[in-house]
Amino acid sequence: MKCIAFPALCLAASLVAGASAQNISGTILIKKRLTRPSVTAPVSVYQRGPAVKLGNDPDDDPIAYERSRVVLYLEGAAAAEDDPAPKVPQVQQLDRRFQPDLLVIPVGSTVSFPNMDPIFHSVFSLSKTRAFDLGSYDQGQSRKVAFPKPGIVDVYCHLHPNMAATIVVTPNRWYARSDRSGKFLIPNVPPGHYTVVAWHKSAGFFRKSLDVQAGHDSIVDFFIPLELDPKRQSKTADDQHPPGGER
Repeated sequence: MKCIAFPALCLAASLVAGASAQNISGTILIKKRLTRPSVTAPVSVYQRGPAVKLGNDPDDDPIAYERSRVVLYLEGAAAAEDDPAPKVPQVQQLDRRFQPDLLVIPVGSTVSFPNMDPIFHSVFSLSKTRAFDLGSYDQGQSRKVAFPKPGIVDVYCHLHPNMAATIVVTPNRWYARSDRSGKFLIPNVPPGHYTVVAWHKSAGFFRKSLDVQAGHDSIVDFFIPLELDPKRQSKTADDQHPPGGER
């Protein structure tokens, strides 16, 4: 669009376009370690084929690690008609681990599971959201799985019990992961009433209602885990529901 003759008109048009895009941002507050430390031996007793060194993620800040493991998404938002075809993300089998071990995808996506190790792997899931068994396959081979329903999918390997990953299938494209500082951003949200869901594998689900108004960004913060009332040492049932009501 050329804006030589009518710069003021072009400026007004850009402001109107920008006003239709609302962002939801916030901060995840975590004050203690939630994930249990791994106690996997360097070489599994179930190791088959050539020896493969077990990969690791050294992290000198466990709280920053916990903040980076939070997934956020919206309930109550329909899929946009102009949504592009989703890409095919990968969960690699590398160094006897799944990499990444936490993947977030919108419903309807397909994920590939390439084997990068010089040993066999056998990827499977028993989750109600999407159960599958890819069988054993060697280095350089890959399998694909489609995820038609929202929910939480836990992924494992029949041959290596230390291997575990989680795929969070969100109801729509409005989702995010918080960074190591706890900040997150869900951009370009249309006006409407939503439930903002925060999920952490060890802490569970947390929800807050939100009305998004045209031309106004929104801020939502979560403290994980919830500070419980001493008289009520339990979370509400609503905090335990996965997306789509299944796990």
